[in-house]
Amino acid sequence: MDESLRTAACTGNVRELYNLIQGDGNILRRLDEVEFVNTPLHVAAEEGCIGFVMEIMNLKPSLARKLNQQGLSPMHLAVKKGHKEMVLRLLEIDKDLVRIRGKKGKTPLHYISKVGDQDGLLDSFLEACPDSIRDVTTRNRTCLHIAVRNRRLDILQVMIRTLRKKDYCREVVNRKDEDGNTALHIAANDNQPQMLKLLLECKADKHATNHDGLTALDLAHQHDNKESISILRDCFRPGVSNFEHKLKRQVTEYISKTSSLIFEDMDNISGEDRSTLLVILGLLLTTTYQTALSPPGGVSQGQSSSTSTSTDGGKIGTSVMQQDTFLVLYIPTYIAFLVAFFLTLALLKPFPRGFRTSLQILLALLAVCFIQSICFISPTYLAFKVIAIFSILFFILTMLMFIACRVSKLSVSILGSYLSPSVLFAIGTQNIELIMLGYVIQGCWFFVLLYDEFWEGSIIVIGYCSYMVMFALIGPNDPQWSLCASIVLGSWFFFNLCRFCIKQCCKRCNNA
Repeated sequence: MDESLRTAACTGNVRELYNLIQGDGNILRRLDEVEFVNTPLHVAAEEGCIGFVMEIMNLKPSLARKLNQQGLSPMHLAVKKGHKEMVLRLLEIDKDLVRIRGKKGKTPLHYISKVGDQDGLLDSFLEACPDSIRDVTTRNRTCLHIAVRNRRLDILQVMIRTLRKKDYCREVVNRKDEDGNTALHIAANDNQPQMLKLLLECKADKHATNHDGLTALDLAHQHDNKESISILRDCFRPGVSNFEHKLKRQVTEYISKTSSLIFEDMDNISGEDRSTLLVILGLLLTTTYQTALSPPGGVSQGQSSSTSTSTDGGKIGTSVMQQDTFLVLYIPTYIAFLVAFFLTLALLKPFPRGFRTSLQILLALLAVCFIQSICFISPTYLAFKVIAIFSILFFILTMLMFIACRVSKLSVSILGSYLSPSVLFAIGTQNIELIMLGYVIQGCWFFVLLYDEFWEGSIIVIGYCSYMVMFALIGPNDPQWSLCASIVLGSWFFFNLCRFCIKQCCKRCNNA
């Protein structure tokens, strides 16, 4: 680099920069053609000359991605020297500067993870480019590995808070470095109990093994880290625990692979194409839903409130079509709705998590209304049974979408409360034992789907049971609805009471 240009960069002299450009119009382009070079942007970034840096970024923004002979970008140097305002200005121009990999594959975020967030840049980095937390060094280490190894609890807390909002949370937390160690292994090895708790709360896999075949608990035992052992020890039988872990891992792996084969192309489509597809699918959902609301020929009518049969012979509110005709029309309608529903869920994945979850809940409620509408207008009990079978299929597919991290747990629980196999027992029969069995099955769905989220699960169960009680008071006035609500609600709280007691026993056993 020309010495005059270096001096201008050191002093932040923009006027001298333009004097040099007037003498040689290619002075910056020649620097851009060199693969590894110390540019005036590097010099100004290291010296903290914001005005000069902004001028260079305006004239030659590609220099911001250049690495000098030490393998550092201008962003690396600005972070290293603590020039916070300059870093934020660079971030405004190009948020992906956070992801530039320098020496040993380290990004500016990796550097902060090592030295600490003294300038409060971590939140800004993760807000501007949250995907940067997925970047790894040449030793396959994430920011979590680096933060845990350097005992940066404050850094880890911020990163975990960001990860909980992302679908790739489990992937990043359980990423293995070149030795096969996850962040949990490192925390257990260094006896960092607070970090262990944070990682475990973020779904870290305590069964994961490194290249030596050791789990985090094994490493804690090797170094006699009693606090870490107490946190990681499993109070259940190891054989059962390992079997459950292997089974869950295999199921998740197969479903994720199948999901990627089906939806991989959808994840890579452009924003414009995604918007067009969402409009088309929205029209399909609207059309099929309207068919369920307004069956051809209408529904049976009646004036009497004391009977459930209309004057034309059919049950009040059911379709006037014959059973065969009804199924020929509504099975394809159901399939069209089902396909449009799941394609819409798949297209929502790139949306922000909170917004995506809200849309998923609304779609789940729409699906419930659609299926209930078809069930209510079914002209015969056999037709209802056929629709109920499709409802079970609908719920199973939603469960698979949940395991593949494409549907929120809350939306699955909403579908499960209505579309579980209990509809086969609870509707179309007056047998109280079968009705109670149906609602016990619904309670089991709540346990399976929400067993690790007490407050969220409790709100759903209480709301659902309140609905059943209200339906009993203002609807058929049948005490069995209140009884079923009591069974579901009581089972839910009994289940969580048992979990609480087991956890307390485990703690006492570990401390003994």
